[in-house]
This record gives sequence, structure tokens and C-alpha cells, in this order.
Amino acid sequence: VQLQASGGGLVQAGGSLRLSCAASGRTFSGYVMSWFRQAPGKQRELVATVTSGGRIDYGRSVEDRFIISRDNARNTMDLQMNSLQPEDTAVYYCAAARSSRFLHSATLYEYWGQGTQVTVSS
Repeated sequence: VQLQASGGGLVQAGGSLRLSCAASGRTFSGYVMSWFRQAPGKQRELVATVTSGGRIDYGRSVEDRFIISRDNARNTMDLQMNSLQPEDTAVYYCAAARSSRFLHSATLYEYWGQGTQVTVSS
């Protein structure tokens, strides 16, 4: 089972990036899928999460700027990030866990992608 994250890069403040996560090895129907991020010296935090049924939740710092989406048929998940700010700079990880409910703690996730770096310059 693999999660492959892609789409990170360097962008100026106010810009946009789109992250993608491709899952392989099994179907993730019945799994909650999420994006987490971790900045240097900080704990890994939830950015956005989407259940197999399509319910969505966001971290407070991104809820008006980021959009999470998921395609169960293709086993993919995307994160559209708009109005990026320097404080959004972090390594972004996609993750999956067998659950029909939101899981906000990183410790509850079974599968992780390798991470993709997002750097926002001021």
C-alpha cells in the first residue's frame, strides 16, 4: 500500500498550489483521507480531511483558503491551496486511516505518503 504525494514547490505569498495524493495497492473506500503538514520545530497538524462519504473538515488556519477533494474511483485526493502565506511553509503529507469519521490526530493514521515541501516566500 502506497500513498504518493506530489505538487509542492516554491510560491510567492498570495499565490496558489495544488497538491495531489495518489493511492495504490488497495481501494480506500471506507477510509478517511487527510492532509497534514509539519513545519520545522512544530508538531504535525491537520490541514484538511475528507471521509469516504465526502464529508469535509479543515484546520482553522486554512478553512477559508484551501479546498480538499477526493475521487474514490481513481483513489486520489487533492488539496487546492489559495492565498498562500509564509506561515503555510511546511512539508505536507497525505494520510489514510480506516474510519468513517473524522480523525484529527496524526497518531491514528495507518498510511502515510512521503511528504512534499511547500515553501511560501514573502
